[in-house]
Amino acid sequence: MNCAFPPILKSFFVALLVVGSMAYASEETKVAKADPAKGESLYTNGDSARSIPACVSCHGSAGNSTISQNPKLAGQHEAYLVKQLNNFKGTDRSNPIMTPYAKAMTDEDMKNVAVYVGSQAPKQGAAKNKELVEMGKKIYRAGIAEKNVPACAGCHSPNGAGIPAQFPRLAGQHQDYTVAQLTNFHSGARKGSLQMVAIAKRMSKEEIEAVADYVAGLK
Repeated sequence: MNCAFPPILKSFFVALLVVGSMAYASEETKVAKADPAKGESLYTNGDSARSIPACVSCHGSAGNSTISQNPKLAGQHEAYLVKQLNNFKGTDRSNPIMTPYAKAMTDEDMKNVAVYVGSQAPKQGAAKNKELVEMGKKIYRAGIAEKNVPACAGCHSPNGAGIPAQFPRLAGQHQDYTVAQLTNFHSGARKGSLQMVAIAKRMSKEEIEAVADYVAGLK
């Protein structure tokens, strides 16, 4: 049985596919586009009308936080920042400060702020504990075989730059912040990554502190 379409119908379907593809591509471009200038304005000044404070007060000028409990955002991958803001909106992460702020932000706000801080140059951090940094270096590069803890470098790259849209940048991050997040993964308080929850649960407090100190000195 011959099921071939007549030439007129075939041309019609081809035209529909072309138009549909163009519309989809146009929509994708519209959704993906972010405005760093708007992001800088919201980051620096906030939006009092929508109860969104200036991010700079906690995360520092151009995303380089000077408060060790608050993460440095400069140079962080855009997709990762957007994901974390959405996690604060949901149930994967809970924070008395970030959760209400994230809920007040639109998807456009998130992308604009993320593309702004992600394009800023991160300032160098430094390891502090010489006794722990060698342990941290070993765990970061080779993992802990007996505990089935993989090398951090496998996902976050040898220099801590991470992999865009997949794994965050860790290089130069504050020790206190990294310790807090690994501890939250360990306890299950942070649920955004099943992989990280499983890995952190196998690590001791000392091992967590050692990795945090080592990554703080990466660049």
